[in-house]
Amino acid sequence: MDRFDAMRLFTRIVERRSFTSAAQDLGIPRSTVTEAVQQLEARLGVRLLQRTTRQVSPTLDGEAYYQRCLRLIADVEDAESAFGDAQPRGLLRVDVHGALARHFILPGLPAFLARYPQLTLHLSEGDRLIDLVREGVDCVLRVGEPADSAMIGRRVGMLDEATCAAPAYLERFGTPTAPDALDGHRMIGFVHSVTGGYFPLEFIVDGVARAVTLPVTVSVSNAMTNVAVAKLGLGLIQVPRYHVQQDLADGTLVEVLTDFPPSPTPVSLLYPRSRQLSPRVRVFIDWASREFAARLEASA
Repeated sequence: MDRFDAMRLFTRIVERRSFTSAAQDLGIPRSTVTEAVQQLEARLGVRLLQRTTRQVSPTLDGEAYYQRCLRLIADVEDAESAFGDAQPRGLLRVDVHGALARHFILPGLPAFLARYPQLTLHLSEGDRLIDLVREGVDCVLRVGEPADSAMIGRRVGMLDEATCAAPAYLERFGTPTAPDALDGHRMIGFVHSVTGGYFPLEFIVDGVARAVTLPVTVSVSNAMTNVAVAKLGLGLIQVPRYHVQQDLADGTLVEVLTDFPPSPTPVSLLYPRSRQLSPRVRVFIDWASREFAARLEASA
């Protein structure tokens, strides 16, 4: 294993805190990882990693070497991508919001991979906060305003939101005409993944956002389940319009309070501030931004 490959391997071990996980990520035997680290430490004459039964962590020398490796790897990748027809290559790990990915990312994915045949893409799905470096993820697709100052975000779209209910719900509780006329109504409780509380309904009244929390009979933590429960007539929901476009067209859901729409919701692709943007992440973010813009324009 040459020095540059050894640097890549070492950074992956530090980030994953595991020889086994690093080996799996890079598709090499664990014995190769162990041998490469031993050779690296022998060549440098320092101990780089502290091993315990539970995890691997860098020593002080290892942390300093890790930071230098990150800069060197990023510089080499940038230099190579700047000449000729050099293509981004390697494994790209992206954690996505599932419903968003299925609507905005997956349809154009065959063309993206055909354009960059040396890339391999792994998509994991979730909406929780994750440690990108520790979990070996290159970037994440998230809804809402980014709150983590350790992340850099690229805004890729703004999602129009709609307040909806099933016809059966409106027959039972009536059709509300204003946020002040919601007494006696109910909402589906969509659980916040961080706070554990419910997202309130939001309405723009005279240019000012107003939050309203209604009684909850059913609570959910998944976007698709949220819509499915609403279609059963069990409460009001607020969701991105793209997510219920077909339901609104079919009449299984009805939009209400259209004069008091919720604020649009931002969508961003985020990556660690501590890392220089690699060519493979850069091309994915640029492509995803174009995909969002095109599909939002088509649905407007």
